[in-house]
Amino acid sequence: MSEHRHIRSLGVARDGSGYFFGYDEPPPNAQELRLDTLYTGFSAGTELTFFKQTNPYLRASWDAEFGIFQSGQPGMSLPLPFLGYMEVARVAASRAAGFVEGNVVAGTFGHKTGHIANPTYEILVGMPADIDPVLGIYAAQMGPIAANGILHADAEAFGAAATVLGCGVAGRSVVVNGAGVVGLLVALFAMRAGAGSVVVADSSSYRRGIAEALGFTAMTEAAACQHAKAGWHHGIGDRGADFVFQTRAHGASLHAALRTLRPQGCVIDLAFYQGGADDLRLGEEFHHNGLAIRCAQIGRVPRGLGYRWDRNRLATETIGLLRSHGPAIRQHMITHIVPFDDAPAFLAELARGRTDFVQIVFKVAA
Repeated sequence: MSEHRHIRSLGVARDGSGYFFGYDEPPPNAQELRLDTLYTGFSAGTELTFFKQTNPYLRASWDAEFGIFQSGQPGMSLPLPFLGYMEVARVAASRAAGFVEGNVVAGTFGHKTGHIANPTYEILVGMPADIDPVLGIYAAQMGPIAANGILHADAEAFGAAATVLGCGVAGRSVVVNGAGVVGLLVALFAMRAGAGSVVVADSSSYRRGIAEALGFTAMTEAAACQHAKAGWHHGIGDRGADFVFQTRAHGASLHAALRTLRPQGCVIDLAFYQGGADDLRLGEEFHHNGLAIRCAQIGRVPRGLGYRWDRNRLATETIGLLRSHGPAIRQHMITHIVPFDDAPAFLAELARGRTDFVQIVFKVAA
């Protein structure tokens, strides 16, 4: 505990390629943990925006007080030595109450070989022994992101009376646009909550195959719209999905989500758009059917539910999902486990768009 140690962190170089940044880490002080990283998950939807240099923080800065981006002064610049928020680690040493050496915990500390954590300020989720440790990559951030999407649907249906995750989708017809990690986790949460029907829509036949292996009906977005309008008939002039969870960062996909809804239905939007939305037509179905678009991001739970729901509770819900569906998630969603040393070369191939994948995990330690 008294020695410094060298830490390697996976980041983005000035030219947009991956590289390792190194630094010496001091020993933990009182109330801190020393963590040895086991696995770190790659969040392609967010992290590739830095490799491709499309992230809005590279051209503007976020004003948290006013809630707007200010152009002219980038909030971040390359090189970026730290990325990532999907980690699982083993406690190497602890001075913090409730954590002992050998515990496996999930956190959001980035693609690093190790980390000094303070549970007073950081989210650390204890991983049960009956769950495969690699699934811990979902426990602290990505699973709560998906659960928060479901919670926003609950709030649309029941407002402040939404006390059980999934009450808003139970018995209802649901379409999930996008069979990436977020989309598939949302679909699993909806299925676990008792949704009447869950269809997963994606343009990729590879990802539709993953969705089908998880037990979902999968089709293209255009076919999902036809399916919803033809098969989900709620009354005269009332056809379509109750909710569409939008997880693809394309204006055309958002427009397809609006077309798929029943009148006065709601799109729960979890996508991270970096460009314009020329294919979105708000004067068409959005206007004529009285539709809603609700942005659901992990930074905020629905207004009025914050006293009851927080990130820790969403993490607890994620642990429940991993316990009930963990083997299927491990088999079908985690498509690549790559040695940490090979990460820069692998990401170079990924940025060129030559790899079919759902979830990439970098294995750091045995």
